[in-house]
Amino acid sequence: METEQSERIAVLVLEDGAVFYGRPFGAVAALERGRRGEVVFATGMTGYQEICTDASYRGQMVVLTYPLIGNYGVTPEDVESRRPWLSALLVRECCEEYSNWRAGESLDEYLSRSGIPGICELDTRALTRHLRTHGTLRGVLHICSPGHQPDLVALAREAQAVRSVSELDVVGEVAQEDVAPWATRIGRPGAARVLLIDTGYKHNIARCLVERGLEVIVAPHRLDLAAVRALRPDGVLLSNGPGDPASVQSLVELTRSLVWQEHIPLLGICLGHQILGLAAGATTSRLPFGHHGANHPVREERTGRVTVTSQNHNFQVDAASIPAASGLYVSHINLSDGSVEGLAHGTLPVFSVQYHPEAAPGPEDNRYLFDRFAALIESERSRLALAAG
Repeated sequence: METEQSERIAVLVLEDGAVFYGRPFGAVAALERGRRGEVVFATGMTGYQEICTDASYRGQMVVLTYPLIGNYGVTPEDVESRRPWLSALLVRECCEEYSNWRAGESLDEYLSRSGIPGICELDTRALTRHLRTHGTLRGVLHICSPGHQPDLVALAREAQAVRSVSELDVVGEVAQEDVAPWATRIGRPGAARVLLIDTGYKHNIARCLVERGLEVIVAPHRLDLAAVRALRPDGVLLSNGPGDPASVQSLVELTRSLVWQEHIPLLGICLGHQILGLAAGATTSRLPFGHHGANHPVREERTGRVTVTSQNHNFQVDAASIPAASGLYVSHINLSDGSVEGLAHGTLPVFSVQYHPEAAPGPEDNRYLFDRFAALIESERSRLALAAG
């Protein structure tokens, strides 16, 4: 970081008037115009690069609770989307000298090149405790010279005017517009085809599918039923993504048709899980401060198996609102707050999870769910083959 930049002061002002000071890094010039967004905290000890490139953080400033960030640099192969999406990165200490033979640049250089500002030397513990107590809050970042006191009252009013992610088309901002094979790899001959519907998908979801011999086609979330039929998928995966699931009504309607009309094998992850819930007639609501991190315990209800999961979401499916007539039941719950972490259908080849089985970052305990999805697809293909002949 340049000396001139390090002498400047960055201030974060929340909508409730709370103020936190630090030092700017990354794309400092972006702070000249101010930076706005919801402020959330993530609890993983590693994975800052994957967090920065997770499209589910669109419209949000992310506080990392682990104190030392940037010590292993940035590696091109580890990104989870085509660019970083978060509004700003807030850390205690940003390591300027990284150590990792795979890394190509420092975190400071990467964020600067990508137009993403950050604050370091911030009291992230105090900020996290504040958010833990008061819930997700909107905030404004501002930069000033030493000795210059910004108008904190005006900045608090500005923070109060920040639009929440529910009011923004964040899915439209992060999702792709074209249908395309994943990374030009179309799978082995005769491989089952999975249509990965993009609402901000993480690349590791596609990697996990390809590792299981599946052909992966990535498609925009605005696809209609006729377009899906034309692609002739053997299964559909509804991806993760940012914002409020109620803002993606066209995909809710498509999902309703795919599950209860087409009976196609379907897996929903994170936002995709919430969309499945809405398609079934359930409601969703916002959690006080969301689940963001790589250490959330989840129990599978039918087996009692507990796994540690990677999570990044602000909304939940309301358990009491799930219609019995839909055939869906709660398959997993969060052991910290009892929220719904999974849905499954009693007879159809359909299930979803609120957490991230692909991890990145996080534990790989739940990658078996991709095996389960692949097995459902193969079972349905065999059933259809027998029926046809």
